[in-house]
Amino acid sequence: MVRTETTMATTSLKHPSSDDEAAIRAVFERVGRAHRSKDAAAIVAPYAADAAIFDLAPPLSHRGIDRQGVQAWLDTWEGPIDLETRDLDITVDGNLAVCHGFSRLSGTKSGNGPVSIWLRATVSLRRTEGVWRIVHEHTSVPFYMDGSFRAAVDLKP
Repeated sequence: MVRTETTMATTSLKHPSSDDEAAIRAVFERVGRAHRSKDAAAIVAPYAADAAIFDLAPPLSHRGIDRQGVQAWLDTWEGPIDLETRDLDITVDGNLAVCHGFSRLSGTKSGNGPVSIWLRATVSLRRTEGVWRIVHEHTSVPFYMDGSFRAAVDLKP
């Protein structure tokens, strides 16, 4: 669902733009296909050069996506990598979109066997010259609050 707000004298909700929603969903679908085909260039293509990234791997944050780094990570998997997006909520306000939902990352990790984990994801996109680009991405997994600090990678939506 896309929600669009316009601020003037008062704030009013407008009908969602199906064009915006389709274009944004297409970004997620392209990134998912690029993971399956292990195409680093296609994975990084929709990101702004200075995108703020808060992903699972250290460091805590970085700017932009490094194609060579993505390729090195892809090379640690055997066969395709599935990246499924679920329960994606999209809010659009002009040229800015904020999305949140879940992603399931699955495949076979070299030397470790099958992997299937659900991640929480928040992604912001900005439309520039008619193209939606990812400008902020935050992925995480919860952890157990029992003092173990163990990642809760066994949870499912």
